[in-house]
Amino acid sequence: MSTPFYVSPQQAMADRAEYARKGIARGRSLVVLQYADGIVFVGENPSRALHKFSEIYDRIGFAAAGKYNEYENLRIGGVRYADLRGYTYDRGDVTARGLANVYAQTLGTIFSSAGEKPYEVELVVAEVGETPEGDQIYRLPHDGSIVDEHGSVAVGGNAEQISSYLDQRHREGMTLAEALKLAVQALSRDTSGSEREIPAERLEVAVLDRTRPQRRKFRRITGPRLERLLTAAGEGGVTASDAKKPDDGPDAEPDSSDS
Repeated sequence: MSTPFYVSPQQAMADRAEYARKGIARGRSLVVLQYADGIVFVGENPSRALHKFSEIYDRIGFAAAGKYNEYENLRIGGVRYADLRGYTYDRGDVTARGLANVYAQTLGTIFSSAGEKPYEVELVVAEVGETPEGDQIYRLPHDGSIVDEHGSVAVGGNAEQISSYLDQRHREGMTLAEALKLAVQALSRDTSGSEREIPAERLEVAVLDRTRPQRRKFRRITGPRLERLLTAAGEGGVTASDAKKPDDGPDAEPDSSDS
């Protein structure tokens, strides 16, 4: 009769955490930065259909790295939670902190369950406030813990190296072009520290813009407007009128949610 193989609970949890971290690290990195007028999401993503960034509710955005099918399930669940809470109570009762708590419970339950593998995802939930002081950014690792971030955050891929780069260079009051330039520079650095070029068509960019007159603050930046911002960033500046020009041409994205 064979002897049952015993693994301590501590070792089992460590193995599950290592499994999830390796899965997340295989994905491309993304960054979320505060700038003067809101929060910008930037990531390398060659797909025009499978988004890393999405709108959850009026002032709340979602970013994720890892396995697409897993974080897409979480995104849909978050949209349903937000819609139900906003309809049952008030739209103002839907907050990034409340949504982060829901995601934390879901991820924590899956991570600690012996009957299924942990999710290979890392999430960022952000809410833009009326002022920069009211902005909220929460990072949720695979185990369901919640990290309250300020200024900048990176997840996926070589996130630790990118976070260190951002921490040294990010500052309050950056323009959108300056924040975009910093994000692209951070994402362009490989593990050896050398830089590579990421063309505009491989970038996914979205913002939560507090200055938008509409109730919904999420907007994708694509096509000509993205190219204008990248060009302005390379030249060292962008005018307010350029930053607020609407997208033109077939690359323009509607303001509606992906759901």
